Amino acid sequence: MKYINENGRSMVEMLGVLAIIGVLSVGGIAGYSKAMNKYKINKTTDQVSMLVANIRTLFSTQGNYDGLDNEQAKRFGVVPNDMYTSVSGDSITNAFSGNVTIIEDKARSSGETADVGEAFIIEYAGLSPEACVTIATGDWGSGQSSGLIGIAAGAGTIGTAGALGTIGQAVQPVYVDQQSSTGEDSEVQGTQADEGIVVAAPGSTVPTPISVTQAVDACNGTGAGNAVAWKYY
Repeated sequence: MKYINENGRSMVEMLGVLAIIGVLSVGGIAGYSKAMNKYKINKTTDQVSMLVANIRTLFSTQGNYDGLDNEQAKRFGVVPNDMYTSVSGDSITNAFSGNVTIIEDKARSSGETADVGEAFIIEYAGLSPEACVTIATGDWGSGQSSGLIGIAAGAGTIGTAGALGTIGQAVQPVYVDQQSSTGEDSEVQGTQADEGIVVAAPGSTVPTPISVTQAVDACNGTGAGNAVAWKYY
């Protein structure tokens, strides 16, 4: 009699192998997503720093930022090529595929009215809550040499005429409008900003950088429904 020895794997073993592969795949995807998010945040830091430096250098001889907007920024070459969404038009996007707004601001300090922009605002929209918090809590400048007037973060879009519009230089107080656990608004001394937006300025009652707690409370938009904006002179 001849015995035939056949080797094979049972169904249970195959299911175990598939389960291991599934776990490794999920872990790999999660790791890739985390690494990609970190890459985009680092890219945002580089982009904003480059935009600020380029804009301030370009307009240094003019003494103001009169006429600055997305279209002018592109024409003057201050926007990196990888931020263009099309050859024509004024559409500029960030690393998170959200819109970027660059515009002059008429008043540099609270109560001051100027005929031309003495400051400018850069807004990054379309951010996830995690990206919004990480970017908002970064050290974007605390001294006069940095040129930072204020930074704002919140759900939706900041709006150039809203939260940052009345923020002045380091001596100006700012305002935080957030809902408490009871549903009532809690106010901090200063100039009123848009509801749900945290605003900070160097040397103010809400100094820079924005605290993690404040940023988490403000960056509560679902999906990619958050924004961060900077105001520089």
